[in-house]
Amino acid sequence: MKKRGNSFLYIGGGITVAMVALILVGFFWTPYNTTEMNAAAKFQAPSLQHLLGTDNFGRDIFSRVLEGAGTTFLIGICVVVIGCFFGILIGSLCGYYGGIPDLILTRICDSITAFPAILLGLVIISLIGGGTYNIIIALGILFIPSFARIVRGEYARCRELNYIKSARLMGASAFSVMYRHILPNTLPVLLPAVTIGFNNAVLSEASMSFLGIGVHPPQASLGSMLNDSQTYLSSAPWYALGTGGAIVVLILGVSLLSEGLQQASRRG
Repeated sequence: MKKRGNSFLYIGGGITVAMVALILVGFFWTPYNTTEMNAAAKFQAPSLQHLLGTDNFGRDIFSRVLEGAGTTFLIGICVVVIGCFFGILIGSLCGYYGGIPDLILTRICDSITAFPAILLGLVIISLIGGGTYNIIIALGILFIPSFARIVRGEYARCRELNYIKSARLMGASAFSVMYRHILPNTLPVLLPAVTIGFNNAVLSEASMSFLGIGVHPPQASLGSMLNDSQTYLSSAPWYALGTGGAIVVLILGVSLLSEGLQQASRRG
């Protein structure tokens, strides 16, 4: 029987690669200066000169979307790296050794995940202040429990498998068993969680910046740009469409990629 292709993986991967390529280009080059104001060019509709039009300060929206998408993308990546690293560390120790520390840390993680991440993020940001680095720290801490729970469950499942017992009998150290033998077997579950976590991080950052407690001007962020555009929905709808469209396409690409990875994992 002929195996069906994984369309989610291909489409999601294609969209994600295209968005990442544009973001990388935006790090080094944009068609226009993203902070230079031009009163004579305010609210120009999309054209060959300005692909997504201009905003209320005459700035090129496409250039600012490139910069803002890069800012949001970097925050999402950093948040996932922090959450995944410490989540793997905590989850592996709890799942492999078990006992009272496992019970305590599991209850702490359950308590944190019982509250919406965006709500706890708002509390932390209100205490430590806004800005790019503080958002990364706040969201990174909040994303640790979700990764820790996934890793902990996989380690608890794998620690009594025959190949793990054989590795122990052959003299493998606990570190070797945990990170050479068990960790690779968590990847089919962990990789989709990473993509989902990235989407959640992007949405959380955009929400905070939309509320005005995230990335500070003049640095562009998709959330802050979306907040600015809501005032001009009737007079300059392209502002909101261009900014919101970038968020939708980025989330869509990674979501399809996540679904594709899960399908590939189920097919073995």
